[in-house]
Amino acid sequence: MKEQALKNIEAGYSTYSKIALQIWKYAEVGYKETQSSALLQQTLREQGFDVQAGAADIPTAFIATYGSGKPVIGLLAEYDALPGLSQQATPEKSPIAGQDAGHGCGHNLFGTASVAAGIELKKLLAAGKIKGTVRVYGTPAEEGGSGKVYMVRAGLFKDVDAVVHWHPGSENRAMMNNYLANSSAKFRFHGISAHAAMAPERGRSALDAVEAMNHMVNLMREHIPQETRIHYVITSGGKAPNVVPDYAEVYYYVRHPKKDDVKQIFERVVKAAEGAALGTGTTMDYEIIGGTHDLLLNETLARALQRNLNQVGGVIYTAQEADFGRKIQASLGFTVPPLTAAATVGKFETREGGGSTDVGDVSYVVPTVGLEAATWIPGTPAHSWQAVACDGTEVGTKGMMVAAKTMALTAIDMFSMPDLLLQAKNEFKNDVGSYTYKPLLGDRKPALNYRD
Repeated sequence: MKEQALKNIEAGYSTYSKIALQIWKYAEVGYKETQSSALLQQTLREQGFDVQAGAADIPTAFIATYGSGKPVIGLLAEYDALPGLSQQATPEKSPIAGQDAGHGCGHNLFGTASVAAGIELKKLLAAGKIKGTVRVYGTPAEEGGSGKVYMVRAGLFKDVDAVVHWHPGSENRAMMNNYLANSSAKFRFHGISAHAAMAPERGRSALDAVEAMNHMVNLMREHIPQETRIHYVITSGGKAPNVVPDYAEVYYYVRHPKKDDVKQIFERVVKAAEGAALGTGTTMDYEIIGGTHDLLLNETLARALQRNLNQVGGVIYTAQEADFGRKIQASLGFTVPPLTAAATVGKFETREGGGSTDVGDVSYVVPTVGLEAATWIPGTPAHSWQAVACDGTEVGTKGMMVAAKTMALTAIDMFSMPDLLLQAKNEFKNDVGSYTYKPLLGDRKPALNYRD
């Protein structure tokens, strides 16, 4: 059954490559992925899935279902791009004219691979080789928009037995790293405009308040747990130097390995904003944009996935792809692994994580497992123009197929090995303990315009 699944997925390479590269060209940011979501939905409908669009009151979210009864196995699919990362599929930095966004995290590949795995599982269900239900969850706005959090909050995973996901990367391995919990918000300051030279005393600068807040938060870094990560960008700071800005906005992320610590540190950031407003004679309000849990690791499922990844193997480059890879590596400016590292599978090990993902919220309500596949030239960092370039080539789509095959094989184990799911659920219950899930973003509606 597994050997046939591998052959079937490989036979669909041309189709899945076209889908992934089309989404790469769309390059739609969070909650704006209208064309990307529609393409994946249509692909699943054509394969016999029942597709529910607009899941959790999010226009670009969907749930595609095939089969009936237990077990219910979920596959996560992402497809949002990142602003400011426009790039052609070349090994030299070259933005696409008239385009701002780019797939710097490979979500064009992410969504496509999950759909490919889902379609193969559907074929097995239709043939009666496995029994149960497969669901592909179309999850928008992972990049800061917390799309999955709203889907979890809406109870869309409450009857799922296990979830499989993956992420593009520069190596092949079972995902055993602890992602950080994250709270994000936009702080908006309101002041009084005036002529900056003729009547500065009549003005109250909203930009001064933003700068005061940033300064206080930067001083705070010495007095918070060292694992904390805080980042910000000034998204609005005035229009002309000779006008005292009456409006300014700064967008903050606060991260920490533990969700409870994130809450406490975020409240201190809010206090800094309040103090900045008081000290500059302005007013302040803020909007929670996103909030994600840390990622619960399920070793039971991860070891099963590792076995399947070992069977699938890594990525072999052609001479042309290797030449592309050498040029990408030369542009990085630091020591990189050999190109042949993409052909290998990493050993099973737990690592410390530095990023955040809304998969974390899923992992607190259902046993969850993931992998990283080498869609980028070894050494390539995420959120870089080099990653965007790889995601638009065969380098990316070859890694995508590693992910699709590994997800499908792991899900086959879940359908056909009841003891595997039972052991995974027991581990999950032990890890969650007495904790009752509560989203860090509260009861706010989906932040559909957070990229505006």
